[in-house]
Amino acid sequence: MVGSYATGLTLKVKRLPSPGETVLATGYRVDHGGKGSNQAVGCARLGADVRFVARVGGDNFGQMALRLFREEGIDTAFVRETAEHSTGVGFILVEAGTGNNSIAIDPGANELLSRQDVVECDAAFHSAGVVLTQLEIPVTAAEAALSRGRAEGAVTILNPAPVRPLPDAVLRLVDVITPNQSEGKLLTGRNPEEHSAPEEIAHDLLRAGVKSVVMTLGENGALLVTGSSMKRVAAIPVSAVDTTGAGDGFNAGLATALASGQSLETAVEFAVIAAGLAVTKEGVIPSLPKRKDILRFCVSLAIKTPSWV
Repeated sequence: MVGSYATGLTLKVKRLPSPGETVLATGYRVDHGGKGSNQAVGCARLGADVRFVARVGGDNFGQMALRLFREEGIDTAFVRETAEHSTGVGFILVEAGTGNNSIAIDPGANELLSRQDVVECDAAFHSAGVVLTQLEIPVTAAEAALSRGRAEGAVTILNPAPVRPLPDAVLRLVDVITPNQSEGKLLTGRNPEEHSAPEEIAHDLLRAGVKSVVMTLGENGALLVTGSSMKRVAAIPVSAVDTTGAGDGFNAGLATALASGQSLETAVEFAVIAAGLAVTKEGVIPSLPKRKDILRFCVSLAIKTPSWV
């Protein structure tokens, strides 16, 4: 795992504000966040052996991060502390009732994670089954992670969030890309407001060089597209409380299943369950399911339990 850590500062609102509007909020809380960290924790809870390459600030939030990683069984040997920047911070508004959210991030120390850092953490990639990264770190660091993963024969996964323009040279290093529909539109040069079929977006990404596209579709599940196949995987029936951690739960489930040697289709089915369970609780870290939660859910709905879990 190569990615970010950010402390999440969350407020709950009756509705998300319009531009220039101030709304009253309740329920202020401080949580662990950052897509890299969230996905690392998610993978560890699902049983994966996780090594995390990241940067945090030399402040209280950075110490909070290190304690979290140790408690979750994540290898912290490749997490570097820096006094040059504060630890990253994310500000989150969650809409009561729907669980929809808006997020703004100050990357802080994450912006210092460099290609050289990744090179110097070479041992983190030895024998890795999967290398997962995101874009809350500089693109050059994410590219270095994908390149190193490809060289090791690992499955490379890019969660392109927050979305940034990416050259085809980076996309060609990606075995599985996991955008949502908005991110997919921006990656393929579309207007995010225009209507585009997810299948069209996925095929454009394949033409740009990625091997497989797994597009998350929210309450509609996910779409898997490769050069030779296409399949939609339905979402599981749950009542959403907070959708903030859905994408992180999905990517954690996908990466863990692939690292366990499962097919991409099986991994997507597992990821959809992990994502669904992640929206049933408030916050991200508290909501990320453990392997036993997956098993319990499958039993409760008489869903066939994945034999490898």
